[in-house]
Amino acid sequence: MNFDKVSFEDNKVILEGLKNFDIKQILECGQCFRWDKISDTNYIIVAYGRVIEVLQEGDKATIYNSNEEDFNNIWINYFDLERDYDEIKTELAKDEILQKSVDFGYGIRILNQDPFEMLISFIISARNSIPSIKKTVKKICEAWGERIEYKGVEYYTFPTAKAIKEATLEDIQGTGASFRSKYIVDTIKKVNEAIEVKEDMENNPDKYSERPEILDFDLEYIKSLNDDECHVALQKFMGVGAKVADCIMLFSMAKHSAFPVDVWIKRAMIYFYVAPDVSLNKMRVFARDKFGAYSGMAQQYLFYYARENKIEV
Repeated sequence: MNFDKVSFEDNKVILEGLKNFDIKQILECGQCFRWDKISDTNYIIVAYGRVIEVLQEGDKATIYNSNEEDFNNIWINYFDLERDYDEIKTELAKDEILQKSVDFGYGIRILNQDPFEMLISFIISARNSIPSIKKTVKKICEAWGERIEYKGVEYYTFPTAKAIKEATLEDIQGTGASFRSKYIVDTIKKVNEAIEVKEDMENNPDKYSERPEILDFDLEYIKSLNDDECHVALQKFMGVGAKVADCIMLFSMAKHSAFPVDVWIKRAMIYFYVAPDVSLNKMRVFARDKFGAYSGMAQQYLFYYARENKIEV
């Protein structure tokens, strides 16, 4: 575990002796869109049908609006608290160039988020800014998610595939998803069809002589594939290219060799490693060869360093 002590009090969880954990860096490194910032050390997060408030004071963090059951069943995995980030950082810091980024983003952790939420969120992310992504995601949640109240404020969960099943193209366009709306509608349709067929197969196994092709869109199946197969499978969804697939893999499917290349990573890779004319795919291949199983962590350190320091090339 990445903490020395955990205690449970009335509606809160207290973690002490936290290592490799900085709530600002974790939430503001481009992997998550369901947070409200109170201060650099205080955030409200909506995830897995819950609203929590995290207040960090040095190596101590208090998770408000939570309990022992949710901590053990949700938040340990969500915050990746069982992974040894000292080992990851030691390995990545062998690259002297990367060490600067690792030291700068010392408290970054990879969040383990819901695959359907990440699929929709990162389709929205294409050619989009984080404030705009957050705004569209919030509107989707308000329209089809479930309402939760915390400290007198209304929050909304990210809808399940079934809850958003009836959304029309016009509905999605109304959230500000723009040209991505048709991709989202098609993705919702395919995910729901896969869920329905999978349930039918479980209830009526004799009905099927072979595996239906629609199950290629079953997110549990996609998550079960190896990293390269997962990357290919995700790109069968409309609006999912290499970069978006890498984001979904990394932030919800525990595929840590994924290396999403966006504008900041492109700048960082050119600044530190490769020639300006290298293609995005070659950057991805170069990074995966160089950083191996920790490519996703390297990507997060590089992204945060490049963006916070406004690297130019």
